[in-house]
Amino acid sequence: MSGFLDTSALLRYLTGDLEPQARQAAALIESDEELLITSVVLAEAAYALNQFYGVERAKIVDYLVAFLQRANIETFDMDKSEALQGLMMCRPSGRVSFADALIWAAARSSPQNTVYSFDQAFPREGLEVRTPP
Repeated sequence: MSGFLDTSALLRYLTGDLEPQARQAAALIESDEELLITSVVLAEAAYALNQFYGVERAKIVDYLVAFLQRANIETFDMDKSEALQGLMMCRPSGRVSFADALIWAAARSSPQNTVYSFDQAFPREGLEVRTPP
């Protein structure tokens, strides 16, 4: 692994914003360098794309899924297939937040697949979701 990719580099790559940096980010991401991505970076990128760039949810999902499907990108704190599945839950509606989807993916990737939440809309597939005692 060559290292972790930060949100700023991912955003430059996805948006093409700040062209010299966008070119540098693309050169790295499109190379054979193996890069690690965390759930925090994915959640931050989704938030920034929506709030600051005005990108609609379905497009954000498409961008992040395409990025994660690159052979040189590995997820750090969850299984890549779980991350992809979690992101796909965000596509149809605003019911599942990107953050909740990534918490779901991390929990599904862990032997401890119990999540404590007061959120009645938290995704439950393959998890035990409990209200804190």
